[in-house]
Amino acid sequence: MNAGGRLVAYAAGVAVAFAGAFGIAAAVVPATAAETWQETDMNEHAGMTTAPEVQSEALPGLSSSSRGYVLAAVQAPEVPAVDGELRFEIRNQQGVPLTDYTTAHEKQLHLIVVRSDGQEFRHVHPVLDMQMGVWSAPWTWAEAGTYRVYADFTPNDAESQGITLTTTVHVAGEFRPVASAPSSHAVVDDFEVALEGELVPGRASELTLSVTRAGEPVTTLEPYLGAFGHLVALREGDLAYLHVHADGDAAKAGESSGPEITFMAEAPTAGRYLLYLDFQVDGDVHTAAFVVDSTDVDPGDAADEGSHAH
Repeated sequence: MNAGGRLVAYAAGVAVAFAGAFGIAAAVVPATAAETWQETDMNEHAGMTTAPEVQSEALPGLSSSSRGYVLAAVQAPEVPAVDGELRFEIRNQQGVPLTDYTTAHEKQLHLIVVRSDGQEFRHVHPVLDMQMGVWSAPWTWAEAGTYRVYADFTPNDAESQGITLTTTVHVAGEFRPVASAPSSHAVVDDFEVALEGELVPGRASELTLSVTRAGEPVTTLEPYLGAFGHLVALREGDLAYLHVHADGDAAKAGESSGPEITFMAEAPTAGRYLLYLDFQVDGDVHTAAFVVDSTDVDPGDAADEGSHAH
């Protein structure tokens, strides 16, 4: 498929996912959810968190269930600075832990964790116990707060479509939320990353990220999850989830690239978006964070109007 075809297919998929996510966020919660919430509170006191199941089809980043699959029984340390494990199950339509997955972006499951204010972002790949059907990863919370946990996976079934399920984990302790502010420049380790491009609601936008070190372009970006960069975007507020990858062909082992990585992204609505770029150099993965505001005004249209005013 040529670049134009990929862009049209990408934009259509993102628009559908986010439009549905926006609608479900405004839906009225049924009264039957009260019993589930009561069970959730009891589990939290026991160190286990489960999100109430939504009967309707879940959409990215807003529900613990979709297509009959459920993110269930999430366990994690209850307080910061305590070493432990983060454990969970994906259950199928029969309530049995799922063990048959399709590899997507070189992994069977991607785990994304972020605090409610957009801080403490992590993208990891837990290990599956095939006998028990339990995913696990070593885990230590750096700070207290309320965290969203996303499981991004593709079950090996007839539909073979990716699913993103989410739940909430509360970590006890004093929580000081960090207010977000627009930022197109990030410093991570000894790298600097600059973001160029605008998010315009309802249309595909090109975002270019340039990586430098000590003022010099980095041309040794290595393949990571099948691309030279991996981007996660969350809408601030409801934390609706969008999982995107760099535009272009898949990266091959042994190749290198840089300093620029280009993504195509589409904001479903005006608002603020939290972006997290993972890139790999010398075998180490680094994460750069950005905050982008999407407005109803196209910068190009605004420039045209200004030129007509003279």
